[in-house]
Amino acid sequence: MKAVLELLLLPLRAPMLLVLLLVSLYMGLHWAELTQVVPGSSQAASQFGLVGQMFWPLQCLQAFLVVLVCTMPDLLLRELSQLMSASKALTLVVTLLAVITGGLYLLHLSVFTEILVLAAAVLLARLDLTRLRIVPPPLVMLVCLSLVVLCGIWLGHGLHSGVDHLMQGRFDPVLRSGGGA
Repeated sequence: MKAVLELLLLPLRAPMLLVLLLVSLYMGLHWAELTQVVPGSSQAASQFGLVGQMFWPLQCLQAFLVVLVCTMPDLLLRELSQLMSASKALTLVVTLLAVITGGLYLLHLSVFTEILVLAAAVLLARLDLTRLRIVPPPLVMLVCLSLVVLCGIWLGHGLHSGVDHLMQGRFDPVLRSGGGA
């Protein structure tokens, strides 16, 4: 019973978890707004590129990868370093892949800023949990923070859909009557 109470009070003791939830909620709202852009406009073409129907799965995968990198940097860097020490050709391939991926992200600065904000929120949440001496194994931390981020994105998308539905229901009679005059 005490453990459940401590778990429920954790967002009050570690407020950066609430910040992480709010950041991911905002990202869900923002991405839901982007999906409503008229597909023929130039803004939609610049935002979606070749993504189309894969927008949500790719955005959620991106959010998960940010949480993965921010949650387990020591394990990932150790594995990458062992992989790169295996051969010079593999080192060049990994470096080239990192430079190309980084360059593509820098070309789309709006995506890059979202990643930086999410990464900062994840790292602040980890720092807050460390301050409270709550340091679970990296895989448990990855699962928990990923759940917080993905649930926040899902709530943001749901909130956007709910507000959209409410606004459409509220303004439908006005539009049918000819503008409310």
